[in-house]
Amino acid sequence: MKKFSIEMTVGLFMVAGIICLGYLSIRLGKLEVMGGNSYEITAVFSNSGGIKTGSSVVIAGVDVGTVKEVTLSDYQARLVLSLPMDLKVQEDAIASVKTKGLIGEKYVEITPGGSEDIIKPGGRLRETQPAIDLEQLISGFVFGKI
Repeated sequence: MKKFSIEMTVGLFMVAGIICLGYLSIRLGKLEVMGGNSYEITAVFSNSGGIKTGSSVVIAGVDVGTVKEVTLSDYQARLVLSLPMDLKVQEDAIASVKTKGLIGEKYVEITPGGSEDIIKPGGRLRETQPAIDLEQLISGFVFGKI
């Protein structure tokens, strides 16, 4: 009887540990299990500049969302941005690809517009600015084209 009690205690302890590990993995990985309270909009860039799924979406220096998907569509990069439901983005807002620091990670910055019209869930940002190609700038400077 004592052996069964010890085995049961160890088993419950292991199950509790696995549940805690799963919870921490989801929280630290910033995964959404139940869909979350967000909506998606798309932005099409001529050059995504190396943006990846999971990159940050920033407005006024504040991290507000993530890049959910990056695909190629008609030889252009199509980004799906996941934003919180309480955040409203104007139709004339501008999305641009930026870099944190000189060679840091890439993120999407949304500059708000002045329009009264709001992009609906599933809508598209019309104005985009591609990433600045640092190699092209340096070669232009070296060869005197700038």
